[in-house]
Amino acid sequence: MSRRVWLKLKIGGYQIALLRGQTPTSATLSKTKQGDYYINIAVELDTPPTGKTPKVIGVDLGRRDIATASNGRSWSGEHIQAVRDRFSRVRAKVQSKRTRSSRRLLRRLSGRERRYQTWLNHNISKTLVRDAQAIGAALAFEDLTGIRDCLNQKSRSKAERRRTNNWAFYQLRMFVAYKAAIAGVPVVLVPPAYTSQTCHKCLHIHPERGKSYRNGKSFKCGHCGWEGDADHNAAQVISLLGATVNSPEIPKLSCPLGPLGIGIKPHPAHSAGVG
Repeated sequence: MSRRVWLKLKIGGYQIALLRGQTPTSATLSKTKQGDYYINIAVELDTPPTGKTPKVIGVDLGRRDIATASNGRSWSGEHIQAVRDRFSRVRAKVQSKRTRSSRRLLRRLSGRERRYQTWLNHNISKTLVRDAQAIGAALAFEDLTGIRDCLNQKSRSKAERRRTNNWAFYQLRMFVAYKAAIAGVPVVLVPPAYTSQTCHKCLHIHPERGKSYRNGKSFKCGHCGWEGDADHNAAQVISLLGATVNSPEIPKLSCPLGPLGIGIKPHPAHSAGVG
């Protein structure tokens, strides 16, 4: 443009707080295919050290409930799924026209859906980090690496496949990671095996292969009798596993061994659901 141009930054309060009083170390200007310009500004922030803590908030991610935390918070996916289904129906109608204007509309729809998803993930991650920071706790998530490929191997309808593939669990975890680093909140990943099948009260798993005490949103343990929300139970199990990962020198998981109804004294080194 052969001259210096001053442009106003359209950013939120969170970004303003990060930039206030800072000296940017670098900045990159990029242009999208749609002609929009974005600037990526790098600043160096002093982050508090993350140490070990016995307190852990477990977070169970899913599609029915986007996120369920062991501290009682939950984000229902019903309204979110309704919005995404509406976007999908509109896209299907527009795609059938195959005109230049329809392609422009598709790009706008894609951008709106992406921004909505990003906005929601930012809100969820901000709340989780704030809750953990308030009580000096760590955040624990299941390591869902490769889960999408695993689910896609199963026989499912086109709609179910789309609903599973669309939500950005990785983006949510990345938002939590950088917000947690700034706040000094540790983030740990735990193995996902048996987290939804294990009772968080007695750590018992259904003794028959292929069967579970979970039924949809409900969980009723056949060993100790605990009954409640299945996602909250999974979040509690993730919390226990996270505490073990974060402080391995302190054994926190133990469960009765043997057939259902036959109690055997737990061994501190035994942990349910961990290979």
